[in-house]
Amino acid sequence: MKKFQKLKRVAAMVGVILLVGMYVTTLILAFSSSPQAQNLLMASIVCTVVIPVLIYAMELVARVLGPSDEEKDDNSAKNKKK
Repeated sequence: MKKFQKLKRVAAMVGVILLVGMYVTTLILAFSSSPQAQNLLMASIVCTVVIPVLIYAMELVARVLGPSDEEKDDNSAKNKKK
């Protein structure tokens, strides 16, 4: 269980770093005058919306596919009896 909690924290930190990087990239591209800047800016804006939505969707799927609270309680009670 603790291993799963550590994995969630690492995934959350990676997500935060990724989002901050996307915001910084969006800001830099907004002030850039490169010919490809507009296309890159639009891609960056789309990614700042899509990435959090995908993270939320993965969290929902993990919650649905993971063991329920009752199963966790049953397993922990069985382990304590042993």
